[in-house]
Amino acid sequence: MIYLALSILSSTGIFVLFKLFNNYKIDTLQAIVINYITACICGLIHNDKPLIASEILSSNWFIGIIILGFLFIAIFNVMALTAQKNGLSVASVASKMSVIIPVVFGIYVYNESIGLQKTIGILLALVAVYLTSVKEKENNVLTQSLYLPILLFFGSGIIDTSINYFAPDDRIPLFSGLIFGWAFILGAFILIYKHVRFNKKFKIRSIFPGITLGLVNYASIYFLLKALRIDSLESSTLFTVNNVAIVAFSTLIGLLIFKERISNKNWFGILLALISIALVTITEWN
Repeated sequence: MIYLALSILSSTGIFVLFKLFNNYKIDTLQAIVINYITACICGLIHNDKPLIASEILSSNWFIGIIILGFLFIAIFNVMALTAQKNGLSVASVASKMSVIIPVVFGIYVYNESIGLQKTIGILLALVAVYLTSVKEKENNVLTQSLYLPILLFFGSGIIDTSINYFAPDDRIPLFSGLIFGWAFILGAFILIYKHVRFNKKFKIRSIFPGITLGLVNYASIYFLLKALRIDSLESSTLFTVNNVAIVAFSTLIGLLIFKERISNKNWFGILLALISIALVTITEWN
């Protein structure tokens, strides 16, 4: 369970950093691109096996690197557009509710267990994510650009599912690093395009925040994949606990550190999150 706990903590750290980026007016896209090359370097350093290009290109997980690297950049932009067009709450709910995709995938493809108690726990988790994520006094316009939250929902779910499906058990650092490396290349092209087309200059102050984000981001993926490789823990259970705990913990961090207002609806969502985690994990251990 230590890997799961570290995954939750590092993923929550990403939330904290993004809040700080907003507070200190850091260019998020530039920091994201720096984050990808940093995470890539972490994976290559952490890799303890020979780096053979022909072996990587012929592996059955190389296609996963291409798909996930593209999705990392694409869904990041979809998330930003969703927040701008539909509101932050809609973006948060759409991305976190997508946990149902890897959960259903695990149950049907990996034949993982499903019973009444676990089903109730998963359904409560979805309700908890919604209640915890929705903020009051935010002008959400769900009907405007409705395709954006739908794309975000499926994109986020496909990312989680694909990471688990493609990741090789014995090459997790290399697999993670190469995904981030490919995402960096794509992101760098976007920055170059913005510089040429809109004269958008790169800011030196984006480097350190980007490096910090990269270290935390790599940790979140690495620990999640390590947790998914624990034989006694099913992926449907892990994804449920992981996503719900991140949402609940991030909300509490927002209250304690950023002095955000938490409504009664949010508190009830946190309570449901704890209940759902208990139901799902107790089922797993029985």
